[in-house]
Amino acid sequence: MTDKLPRITADKLTPILEKKGFTLVRQSGSHKIYRNAENVRLMVPYHSGEILHPKIQKQVIIDASL
Repeated sequence: MTDKLPRITADKLTPILEKKGFTLVRQSGSHKIYRNAENVRLMVPYHSGEILHPKIQKQVIIDASL
């Protein structure tokens, strides 16, 4: 049995990060950089309407401690 992550876009991921205390610091091209109160930096590739690759999604979850 495998636990698959739901396929989501960056549009759906960014509000989740903001609810967890991450704020948008800057944007460099198609990458949005977020930071939280503990100064944890998180980079999210932002391509409007495109689904995030599962490996990227998993890394964001690990880095954000979701």
